[in-house]
Amino acid sequence: MTETWLTQEAFDRLKAELEDRSGPLREEIKDRIAAAREEGDLKENGGYHAAREEQGKNEARIRQLATMLESAIIGVPEIEEGKVSQGMIVTVNFPDLDDTETFLLGSREEAAHTAIDVYSPTSPLGAAVLGQDVGAEISYETPNGKSLKIKIISAELYVS
Repeated sequence: MTETWLTQEAFDRLKAELEDRSGPLREEIKDRIAAAREEGDLKENGGYHAAREEQGKNEARIRQLATMLESAIIGVPEIEEGKVSQGMIVTVNFPDLDDTETFLLGSREEAAHTAIDVYSPTSPLGAAVLGQDVGAEISYETPNGKSLKIKIISAELYVS
């Protein structure tokens, strides 16, 4: 199981989402299914099928949240000066593309609550920069099999 570092704010937000999905939202979906069932023929009942699909998605998210929160580490990882680690805003340069990108190396759960792009430490770019020194020039393989060169320009602690 991979470690998931979450800020206290992110942990609290996800815990509240889990409580809502496990309680009020679950009941609301059950009520919609029951109401649609009373309409009769389930084969051609779009409302019933939509509610069942929503129920499946809700239950999957409940499991995902429960697993994540159970294994979450709250706070920020220990940061070694000059090294890239989770919870940092990282800026990299792609010399071959003459492009620079800045992103948060952290949980994808942060993506909806920050204006900056978020890369997981298990993503190709995230895994390539994790543990590297600022100033390092490295190559990594993209999902389509191409190799990209990058230079790590900076890595600073993310403060939400």
